[in-house]
Amino acid sequence: MPPSRRRVLLKLSGEVLAGEAGFGIDAASLDRLAGEIGEGVRSGVELGIVIGGGNLIRGTAATADGLDRAAADSMGMLATVMNAIALQDSLERRGLTTRVLSAIEMRSLAEPYIRRRAIRHLEKGRVVILAAGTGHPYFTTDTAAVLRAVEVGADLLLKGTKVDGVFSEDPMRNPDAIRYDALSYLEVINRRLEVMDLTAFTMGMDNRLPMLVFNITVPGNLARALQGESVGTRVAVEV
Repeated sequence: MPPSRRRVLLKLSGEVLAGEAGFGIDAASLDRLAGEIGEGVRSGVELGIVIGGGNLIRGTAATADGLDRAAADSMGMLATVMNAIALQDSLERRGLTTRVLSAIEMRSLAEPYIRRRAIRHLEKGRVVILAAGTGHPYFTTDTAAVLRAVEVGADLLLKGTKVDGVFSEDPMRNPDAIRYDALSYLEVINRRLEVMDLTAFTMGMDNRLPMLVFNITVPGNLARALQGESVGTRVAVEV
């Protein structure tokens, strides 16, 4: 499918918004991402973004500190709404039209997530920022990203990470780890490679959703990925 008609769902982790600080929202990182998103959208891409909240709070970490898991996950979902509003502001200052859709109803801040409404916004060229995960605890934003990609009929799921794709081992621990250019879903499972949590990954495989795992912290990579260039590792049912 040519880039002018591609519909893409980007999974954007909250940690990427924190930049080098590791916590909060780094203005320079946010501005860079907004600029690259603008390049992709202006090339004709219909873009939805599922945003995480790990730069503000991580449900698993809060649980380890003694919070109830459901309460911690609910706090994490609220953090994604804060990130969505920040990203929306940055994108609109660049002249892009956006909509924030939340899986948790909060009408004064965001529209409620309705599948058909999200699709209509995409068809009109609006950047759709999908906040609050699935709206339920115990589900990761990876699962939310795959779910929303399938629901809106995305041609591709982009998963931005801090490494250059999928490796045979953790490249931070083993500098000799091999990076793969392309993998099938079954190869990822058989080799026990960590791409995303199993619930999300299985859903992607069952729905034959192509995915691209790439390093979003490298300037220019996001714009290139949105415009259909080969960066990172492509995962599909058949390669």
